[in-house]
Amino acid sequence: MDELVLRPVGPADVDALQELIESDPGYTERITGYPPGPAGAQSLLMMRPEDLAEESKIVLGAFAADQLVAVVDLLRGFPNDHTAFIGLLEVHAKHQGLGHGSTTYSLVERYVATTWPEIRTLRLAVVDSNAQVATGFWLRQGFEPTGEERPYRYDKLESIARLYEKPLPEQSGS
Repeated sequence: MDELVLRPVGPADVDALQELIESDPGYTERITGYPPGPAGAQSLLMMRPEDLAEESKIVLGAFAADQLVAVVDLLRGFPNDHTAFIGLLEVHAKHQGLGHGSTTYSLVERYVATTWPEIRTLRLAVVDSNAQVATGFWLRQGFEPTGEERPYRYDKLESIARLYEKPLPEQSGS
């Protein structure tokens, strides 16, 4: 397997992103209650909290050669100036179970540490309807539950979103 390279996902990658989302319909169903729709990639690239500036959101792809292996949705300065929020990390179904999720996460952590020097904490939410799949992964990456939880709703799907955080290692020379 080629080494993974992290880069922003752009308009030219929309078809590959849509294919990745459709490769793992179980994830979308656990989060939304529905199978992936035809505009899943487009909405992933555009959706962000209302009060967050457009340039604060980036969607990064982990590519092996020209193949999109995993995708990460990242919000800079959310919910505060020193935190980046991981909206999702999804690995293409045919690449799952090979360590690409962990490798992608490590690349993301390095990206945040080197690109956004003000960010000191990574934060994410695990929705209970996806917890059986996601919780163990995030704990293995060093995230800890904050104890905060929020009602989660997507159309007819109602669940609880539990928040997790991980402090970034101190940067030398900062």
